[in-house]
Amino acid sequence: MTQVDKTKALRSNVSFLGQLLGKTIQNHLGEALLQKVETIRKLAKASRQGDSQAREELLDTLRNLTDEELLPVTRAFSQFLNLANIAEQFHTVSRSIKQSNPETPIHSLLKRLKEENISEQEIRQAVESLNIELVLTAHPTEITRRTMIAKYVRINECLDFLELGNLSTRERRMLHHRLEQLIDQSWHTNEIRQSRPTPVEEARWGFAVIETSLWQAVPDFLRMFNEEIQENLGFELPIDTQVIKLTSWMGGDRDGNPFVTSKVTEEVLYSSRWVATDLYLRDLDLLVSELSMADCNEELRAAVGPDTEEPYRALLKDLRVQMRETREYLTAVLQHRETRANDIITETSQVWEPLMLCYRSLKDCGMDLIADSNLLDMLRRLSCFGIQLVHLDIRQESTRHTEVFSELTRYLGIGDYAQWSEEDKQSFLLSELTSKRPLIPLDWQPSEPVQEVLNTCRVIAKQKRESLGIYNISMASEPSDVLAVQLLLKENGCPFMLPVSPLFETLDDLNKAAATIRRLLSLDWYRGITKNQQYVMIGYSDSAKDAGIISSAWAQYRAMEELVEICEEQNVKLILFHGRGGTIGRGGAPAHAALLSQPPGSLKGGLRVTEQGEMIRFKLGLDKVAIDNLSMYVSAVLEANLLPPIAPQPQWRKVMDQMAETSCKVYRNTVREDPDFVPYFRAVTPEQELGKLPLGSRPSKRNPNGGVESLRAIPWIFAWSQNRLLLPTWLGAGEALSEQLQNGHEQLIREMCEWPFFVNRLAMLDMVFMKTEPWLFEIYNKELVPEHLHYIGTKLCEELALTRDIIAKVMPQSGSWTNDEWVAESIGLRNPYIDPLNVMQVELLRRSRQNKEIEPNVDQALMVSIAGVAAGMRNTG
Repeated sequence: MTQVDKTKALRSNVSFLGQLLGKTIQNHLGEALLQKVETIRKLAKASRQGDSQAREELLDTLRNLTDEELLPVTRAFSQFLNLANIAEQFHTVSRSIKQSNPETPIHSLLKRLKEENISEQEIRQAVESLNIELVLTAHPTEITRRTMIAKYVRINECLDFLELGNLSTRERRMLHHRLEQLIDQSWHTNEIRQSRPTPVEEARWGFAVIETSLWQAVPDFLRMFNEEIQENLGFELPIDTQVIKLTSWMGGDRDGNPFVTSKVTEEVLYSSRWVATDLYLRDLDLLVSELSMADCNEELRAAVGPDTEEPYRALLKDLRVQMRETREYLTAVLQHRETRANDIITETSQVWEPLMLCYRSLKDCGMDLIADSNLLDMLRRLSCFGIQLVHLDIRQESTRHTEVFSELTRYLGIGDYAQWSEEDKQSFLLSELTSKRPLIPLDWQPSEPVQEVLNTCRVIAKQKRESLGIYNISMASEPSDVLAVQLLLKENGCPFMLPVSPLFETLDDLNKAAATIRRLLSLDWYRGITKNQQYVMIGYSDSAKDAGIISSAWAQYRAMEELVEICEEQNVKLILFHGRGGTIGRGGAPAHAALLSQPPGSLKGGLRVTEQGEMIRFKLGLDKVAIDNLSMYVSAVLEANLLPPIAPQPQWRKVMDQMAETSCKVYRNTVREDPDFVPYFRAVTPEQELGKLPLGSRPSKRNPNGGVESLRAIPWIFAWSQNRLLLPTWLGAGEALSEQLQNGHEQLIREMCEWPFFVNRLAMLDMVFMKTEPWLFEIYNKELVPEHLHYIGTKLCEELALTRDIIAKVMPQSGSWTNDEWVAESIGLRNPYIDPLNVMQVELLRRSRQNKEIEPNVDQALMVSIAGVAAGMRNTG
C-alpha cells in the first residue's frame, strides 16, 4: 500500500465518522446548527489553504456566536477531534496497513543485526537480559472520562470489523448502525468530569487499561516475540521471562499531592490484588473448561491421586477455590468487614507451581499444542503481573524526610537535623542504620505531616516485596537523601530491602548527579545492602521548566553518561529511570528515536520509563496498539545495546556546552527575570482556568501562592500548548544555534547531525513547529493581554520565527519530520478542527474573565474547548 493509499484510508475513516457525528448533531440540534458547524469547518479549511478572506469570515463567525451556540459548536469540534484520534489510532493497526508492511520492528532489527555480523550468542545474551519496565503514572493530562474511553474502544472495534472483506450487506449495515449508536451515546454524555478523580479512582483507571488491553497484549506480544526468536535464532524465551514488567505511581506518588495518604496507598495495594485475582479467576475458568484431558505424567498423578479421571481439572479446580477465597478476603478488607477466608494466596509461587505442573505434564504427554495455548498465556501473565497486577512505586519529596529527622532530633535533644552538614547527616544516618536499638521513642508524638511519612513506611513494611516497585525521592541532591529513606524503612519494621532511587530533576541536581552517586556508592554499608544495583531517576519535565529544552537535554545526557561511567568503574548495575511525559517539553519523543539518542551503555541495565497522561491511552489502550509499542520498545533497547549510538566528539561537546549556556540564559531571562512575564503568562494562556478543569487528583501547584517556579511542569506545558505557541518546547534553542552559526560553526553543526542525540533534538523541534501557529497565538495576545504587556508576545513571536528559520537551515532532510507524509497528514487532518476551537477559546476566555457571575454555558464551553485542543494536539503532557 502506497503512502497515498494509507492517507486516503485514514481520511476515509475520519470522513465517515464525521458524517455520523453530523447526523447526530442534526437529529439533536437541528439542520441550522449543523450547517453553522459545516460553514465554520469549511472556512477553517480554506483559511488553512491561505484564503485570507475565509480566515476573516471564520473569525467573525466564531466571535458572533450566541451564548446558546457556544457550547454545542465547541462540543462538535471537540468530539470530531476525538473521532479523528480514534481513526488514527485504528489506522496504526489496520489490517490493510499491516498487510502492506507485515514486518515487525523486531523482525526488521534481527535481520539488520545479522547483516551487521552481530553473533547469535551476543543477540541471545541481549535478549535474555531484556528488562523493560513501564511505569503508569497518574494522568493529570488525561481529561477524557473513562465512560467516554470505553465508547471509543467500541468504535475502534467496529472499524476493525468493517475491514473484513467478506461481510454481508446486513452485517455491514449492523456495524454502521452500531457506530451511529456509539457516536450518539458520546454526544449525549458529558465529556468533562464534574469533580476531580481521587487517587484511588486514578489507580482504578490504570487497572482498567491493564484489564482491557495489556492483559491480552502482553502474552500476545511475548508469543510473537518468541516466534521471531525461534525463527531467526533457534531458541525460545524462558516461560518465566520478565521482558515486560508493569509498575504504577497511581496511589503511591505523594510528591505534592496531599490526597495520597498512607491509607490511600494501602487501599490501592489491596485493590490491585483484587483486580488481579478477579482476572486470574476468569483465566482459570477457561482452563478448567478446556483442560479435560486424562493423560498426565507421574508428577501430576502423584499430586491429584491415582483415581482422578481429569487430573488437570482437579488440580485447577482446587486452585480456583483458593483464588475465590482470596477474592472474598480482599473484598472484605476493602469493605472493612470481617471475613472467615483463611486459605488465601499471598505469593505468586502459589499460583505458578500448579500451573507449571500442568504445563510440564502436557509437554511430557506430547500435548505441546495445548500446553502452549491459554495455559502458557496465563503463565506469561503471572511472570509480568504477578498476583499484585502492578508493582506500586512510592514517591515522596526529599524535604518531607528531612522534616521527620529534624523534628525527631529536636525531640531527642541532639540538635536540628536540617541544619547539619551533609557529613554529619551521613554519620548520624549510618550509625543508626547499623544500630540494633530503635531510634524512634514509643512516647514520641510527631506532627501530623511527620506521622503521615511514618505511616507510609509502616504500610510498606506490611507488604510482600513483590507488591512494590521502588521508592523514588524527588528533589534529591545528596547521599543523605537516600540514606534517610533507608533508615525510615528500617525504623518502621520493613523486613526487606526496597531500592531507593534519587530523582535528579533540576539543572543543578542533574549537574551534580554523578558526584552524588559516586559518594553514595563509596559507602560500604550502602553497597552491601544494595547488592551492587542502583536505580537513578532522570527528570525531564522539571529540568526543562527550570532551564529550557536545550540546556536540560544536554544536562540529562551528560548526567546519564557520567552515571554509566561511574557504575561501570565500580561494577554496579545501573538502572536509569526516565521520567518522560508526552511532550518535547517533558522529554517526549517517539520511543525508538528517544532511546537511540541516549548515551552508549545507558540501557545495559534495562529500561524503566514512565507512561503518562493521555499517552497511556494512545500507546497502550488497545491491545493491538500496545503490542506494536511493546515491539518498538524491545527493538529499540536491543538496537541500543547491540548497535550502540556513537559518542560525541570533543568539539561537539564544546558546542553543546556553549549552546546549553546560551539557551539557559535566554530562557531564564524571559521566564524568570522579566517581572512582567508571570502576569503575561496568566493572561495569554488559560492557566488560571485550568484550575477549574478536573485534570487529576494532584493540585497544579506545589505552592498555591507561588509564580511560575511553583507551577508543576504538566500545567506549565499544557497551558502553552493551548494557545499554540508551545513556548517551553523551543525557547532559547534559536538563539543558541544562531550564535554557533555566527561563530562560523555551520559545518560543525552539520557534522553533529550524525549524532543521534543532536539530530533527535532538531527533529523534535521540527515536529513542534508543525504544531505552533503564530496567527492563532496573536489572537490570544491581542484579545486577552493588557496592552502594556503586548511587547512580550511580539518578542516571543520574533523568537519563534528565528528558531523556525534556524532549524530549517541546519536540519538534514533525512531527519526532518516536516517531510514525513504521515506526520504531516495527521496534523493536517486536525487543523481545520483545532483552529476554530482555539478562536472560540479566546472568545470564551474573554467572556469568562469579564463575567462577574458564573455563566454555565460559557464555563462549560471553555472546559470543552480546553479538552478539544488537548485532543487535537495529542501530546499535551
